[in-house]
Amino acid sequence: MTEHTQKKYGEIVSLLLASKALQEKDIQYAERIRAKLTIQQPLLNVLKDLKLISDESVRDTIQNTHLTIRIGELLVELGYLAPDDLTAAFNIQQESEKDLKLGEILIKYNFIDEKLFNRILSIQLGFPLVDPTITEIDKDLVAKAPLKTLTSQLFLPLRSEGGPTIVAFNDPTDKEALFAARRLFGTNIKPAVADKKTLRDSLRLLANEAAGVTVNVDIKTITGIVNSIILAAVKIDASDIHIEPMVDHLQVRFREDGVLRHYKDFPKDIIPALSSRIKIMCKADIAEKRRHQGGRILFDYDEGKIDIRVSLYVTIHGEKIVLRLLRQKNELLDINSIGLSPRMLSRFLDEAVYQASGVLLVTGPTGSGKTSTIYSCIHHIKNPQISIITAEDPVEYVIDGVAQCSIDPSIDLTFEETLRHIVRQDPDIIVIGEIRDSFSADMAMQAALTGHKVLTTFHTEDSIGGLIRLLNMDIAPFLVSSTVVSVLAQRLLRRICPHCAAPVKVTPAQLQRLGSSSADLQGGSFRKGRGCTECNQTGYKGRIGVFELLVLNELVRDAILERRTSHEIRAISIQHSGLVTLLEDGLVKAAAGLTTIDEILRCLPKLANPRPLSEIRWLSGE
Repeated sequence: MTEHTQKKYGEIVSLLLASKALQEKDIQYAERIRAKLTIQQPLLNVLKDLKLISDESVRDTIQNTHLTIRIGELLVELGYLAPDDLTAAFNIQQESEKDLKLGEILIKYNFIDEKLFNRILSIQLGFPLVDPTITEIDKDLVAKAPLKTLTSQLFLPLRSEGGPTIVAFNDPTDKEALFAARRLFGTNIKPAVADKKTLRDSLRLLANEAAGVTVNVDIKTITGIVNSIILAAVKIDASDIHIEPMVDHLQVRFREDGVLRHYKDFPKDIIPALSSRIKIMCKADIAEKRRHQGGRILFDYDEGKIDIRVSLYVTIHGEKIVLRLLRQKNELLDINSIGLSPRMLSRFLDEAVYQASGVLLVTGPTGSGKTSTIYSCIHHIKNPQISIITAEDPVEYVIDGVAQCSIDPSIDLTFEETLRHIVRQDPDIIVIGEIRDSFSADMAMQAALTGHKVLTTFHTEDSIGGLIRLLNMDIAPFLVSSTVVSVLAQRLLRRICPHCAAPVKVTPAQLQRLGSSSADLQGGSFRKGRGCTECNQTGYKGRIGVFELLVLNELVRDAILERRTSHEIRAISIQHSGLVTLLEDGLVKAAAGLTTIDEILRCLPKLANPRPLSEIRWLSGE
């Protein structure tokens, strides 16, 4: 294999050619097909699509070669990594991370997800993927090796059943680690792939076990541990704490900017005492371990007070506990700065917020910022001439001049009871924290029908889904059609960290998933965070809103009365009501360098292919 051939076709294709798995005419044919594609594809992928090669033939060729396959080149050839990203990773390695392998840099600086990286190693190089736990590890095998060597080289023997010894590596292509494993366990080993955190956690637990380390679980210690977990979550502004029992340890994760991140692991000995402590704090039944429970904690700390909703869920390994941190927020967002595009903001204010009556729905999943949007509307229209009354669970924003009620079922202050009394308070504007059932939906519609303005939230995927769900709750179509003035669907996407943002090109795989061509995205300035100390190496810092506004015109109202399908209502809304979908609004924000294509694909529903970027920008008034 000449250097010219390798440079021309790529390392793997050149190996396939040298091993006679491919012929020159096959490659030339694939190159002609590749040149005609609107979305540029790696040559290796084109060869696979044409059935000229298979994953098995690629794997066999790689395993049989005496040459070392460079993981970076492999990822580029497979289309998982852009050439520019590989160059950037090499530069980082040369300038500041000389002690790290290229694979570690690619993961650390978010060029590629670790799970995807391991899956590629598994599929393309033939290494099985494993997720070792303490119960699966052969302690006799571990005893043959110094824990210091296992930790420094990051590998772990799993089992040997008369055949080869299965050894889990973080990087099975690392020659130094392979040599150390063969020296300890013999030449007949079978490498497997495991993620770095799993290996490190298992090795740490083995070290603790060997040293006889146990945790003192007296009440004072447990109280301190629970408090430290909550305070750590409050400090980073996490929205949820997940406390999860595993086979051999307790895992704690925080949801930060909408994504779960690992915080700490604790020994399994601590699980019963920690669970009991949280049950005492939320007034749950401490003796009950077989049924799901819930509760509430009012947690006092130096800087204030926080309302915590607790859910205890029984699993096969014990009770999983999720704590939702609900902060009372005093600083309201200005409606002009929540992230609505200029034209969408103008329509939302004129045709929804300023309307004298009707229902204004804000929809989206839990934690998508619906309450913040509702209160930015209230803050915008509040004045001494109008009466505003709310029913919320709980009150998140405290506003002077607004009669706010916090629902408390423990004293029978329920949504149903509150909504019966709310219309007797002579309100101009009613805010219902959430439409939960047919009763609250019907109350909202009836209140709007009698001349009130009703602002409320709803859990649906998009704006059209809000209308369809109301109909499915047996609300009469004429009620929905005559009372709902607008539906605003929204999501929160992670914002690119401004400290490490760098320009990137949209990859062929991303274009394919979007359903767009490179010409459709012409004029976009796409960026990606490389990861830095400011963003904890994630590439993201903070969040931005993405919106979809449906204003009900006569055509949409007629479609509701006729009980048309969601697909038909969406088509009418896009064609006649100026609807810009969540995916399209996200694409505009990604093209402005505010978020990434990966974040759009992760969070936003794709119900149809987006229109060209220039058209969406015109519709948005950008």
